[in-house]
Amino acid sequence: MTPVLEVRDLRKVFGDLVAVDGISFAVGEGEIYGFLGPNGAGKTTTISMICGLLKPTEGEVLVQGLSVADDPRAVKRRMGVVPQEVALYEELSARANLEFWGGIFDLRGKEMKDRVAELLDQVGLDERASEPVKNFSGGMKRRLNLAMGLVHDPQLILLDEPTVGIDPQARHKILEIVKQIVAKGRTVLYTTHYLEEAEDLCDRLAIIDNGCILAEGSVDELKAQLGEGSLLTVQGGFGAADLTTAASGVSGLQPVEIADGRGMLLVGRDGPGVSHALEGLFQAGLTFDDISIKEPNLEDLFLRLTGRELRD
Repeated sequence: MTPVLEVRDLRKVFGDLVAVDGISFAVGEGEIYGFLGPNGAGKTTTISMICGLLKPTEGEVLVQGLSVADDPRAVKRRMGVVPQEVALYEELSARANLEFWGGIFDLRGKEMKDRVAELLDQVGLDERASEPVKNFSGGMKRRLNLAMGLVHDPQLILLDEPTVGIDPQARHKILEIVKQIVAKGRTVLYTTHYLEEAEDLCDRLAIIDNGCILAEGSVDELKAQLGEGSLLTVQGGFGAADLTTAASGVSGLQPVEIADGRGMLLVGRDGPGVSHALEGLFQAGLTFDDISIKEPNLEDLFLRLTGRELRD
């Protein structure tokens, strides 16, 4: 079956800056595919090339087998875009915003009225539909922004960090709406730097940084890349070189991230265990101010792949 979205060797260069560096991926029908990465990783640039706002330096984008470069009008009718920056007419009502956008996609008469009413109800704005958008809270604007991208009932929806800067209740509402969209057979490309969103929402994920896809798969597949075991985090007055040397002498202990005064190490499940690992580090002469143990997660994998925090 042809993927709904197929990205092939996509690359974007701005002068000396390589913003997106030859990435490839495909998204199937009814799937939520996530881009997980920090600000500046290349997520928005990728979205902009997929929807035709930016011309790729190299590579191509196909939507239901149609090329964005060769047939942009046909592709855009199959695609809904919800940008990171809210794009609404503040002086118009919620209903008028949706009607304006629906008109661009040739919705008219009863079809327009029914679709706008359906969306206003879905995003919880039906009782405020006649108010000017300038009176809305940030969460309400985000929900209306999402509805604008859905007004023409597209097959593919591109959501670029749709929950940035809103409260947990509004974020929960938007995530529930995304799940409803996919339950109807639609396909979503979802960019975020919120780990909990990615784990809860996405069927598959790509970890992206510096314009490159560093890892791809389901949440369980990505976690498996860290191996089975526990993550041991230690803090103290040691140097990075001292911890690296000490860890190399302990069987079943693998460094994940090591810096002066802090280290994260994977204790293999089939190895001697956490107690043995700590004993080996103590015997090497290290002392610690704080020790914690947890199961590995996606943020730990991100640290291992990039060497920096997810929210940097």
